[in-house]
Amino acid sequence: MQFQNPQKQKPKISKKAWISETAIIIGNVTIGDNVFVAHNAIIRADEPDSSIIIGDGCNVQDNVIIHALSHSQVIVNSNTSLAHGCIVHGPCYIGEGCFVGFGSVVFDCTVGDDSLVMHNATVRKIIVPEGKVVPDGMAITEQHTVENLENTSSELAEFKNSVVRANINLVKGYKALEMEVESE
Repeated sequence: MQFQNPQKQKPKISKKAWISETAIIIGNVTIGDNVFVAHNAIIRADEPDSSIIIGDGCNVQDNVIIHALSHSQVIVNSNTSLAHGCIVHGPCYIGEGCFVGFGSVVFDCTVGDDSLVMHNATVRKIIVPEGKVVPDGMAITEQHTVENLENTSSELAEFKNSVVRANINLVKGYKALEMEVESE
C-alpha cells in the first residue's frame, strides 16, 4: 500500500521493482530498479522534510522498518540487503553492497560500502568504515570502538552477494507472475 504524507508527497517507485501488497510505503520515498520489498515492510518518510532513497538492486525483507525523522534522510545505496526485522532509522546512510542482519538497528550513523552489520547488532551515532563487520549482537555507539572491527572476509562477501542475487531473482520471478496474471 502506498500513501502520500501530510506534505502531499507520494512514493516514486520504479516499475522494475517488486513491492509486496502488504508493504506500506508512505511519503517522500524513492525506490530504484530491481528492488524487492517483502511482506509487512514499512518505509515511512512522513515527517516534515524527511526522505528515503533505496537504490537499485536492494532488498527490504519481511518486517523491516525504515523511517526518517523530520529534516533527515535515509539513503540505502545499491545492492544492499536489509534482512528480516531490522530497523533503519534516519538520519542514516548505508553504502553500496552492505548487509544489515536480522533484528539489527542502525540509527543516526553511516555504514561504509561493503560492510556488514550482523544479526541483532546496534549501530548508533558512528561511522562504520568501508569493508568492516559489526559482529552478531554487538552494540556500537562510540566511534573509537570501530577500530577493533574485522574486515569483511571472502566468505561474508559471497554471503551478502548471494542474498542480493537471490532477491533480484525473486523480483524477476514475481514480475513474471504478474505478467502471467495480466495476460489471463
